Amino acid sequence: MSISKKLNDRERLFVREYLIDLNATQAAIRAGYARNTAGTHAHRVFNRPRVKAAIEAAMAGRAEKLEITADRVLRELALMGFANLMDYFKPQADGSAYVDLSRLTRDQATALVEIQVEEFVSGRGAAGREVKKTKVKLADKSRNLELVGKHLGLFARKSGENAEEGERENVKLSDTELAQRILGIIARGQKEQGGPADS
Repeated sequence: MSISKKLNDRERLFVREYLIDLNATQAAIRAGYARNTAGTHAHRVFNRPRVKAAIEAAMAGRAEKLEITADRVLRELALMGFANLMDYFKPQADGSAYVDLSRLTRDQATALVEIQVEEFVSGRGAAGREVKKTKVKLADKSRNLELVGKHLGLFARKSGENAEEGERENVKLSDTELAQRILGIIARGQKEQGGPADS
């Protein structure tokens, strides 16, 4: 009998909803538990061995399908965290700089979130000149470095009931679990990205 067949309907729905954003409380709410008791139900349901097994199996299958490994995720985080504006700008003798993407590598492109190009004429008549303004927005360095630092154990881990799943003391995660946790944190943190840098 497959793992999913061992679950009741609500547990199966909880697992499906949990895989969306890795948030147990929200998964419980979407699975039909009352909002005011969802946290309690989430903890109880999440810790049932058959539910945990179903979540782990689904996450492992997803990671394998997408070829997600902890090494691959951490490499991407490092590329974003250690990106440097000098990789995208070419300084001039007068102290100015312009965006130069002519030698952009795939690794450097990983840190690019957005590129905006605006072309206009500055001035009027014969004095007018064509201007090309380029803005680049890089991924949030501090957030990505924080995620790498957490994986390397550079920061004290949380303890107690308020700690997030996977961040409690003495918790060991498999490569698949770690990759999924990091991706979940990235998804939640994307709204905190910084503004674009002007050329």
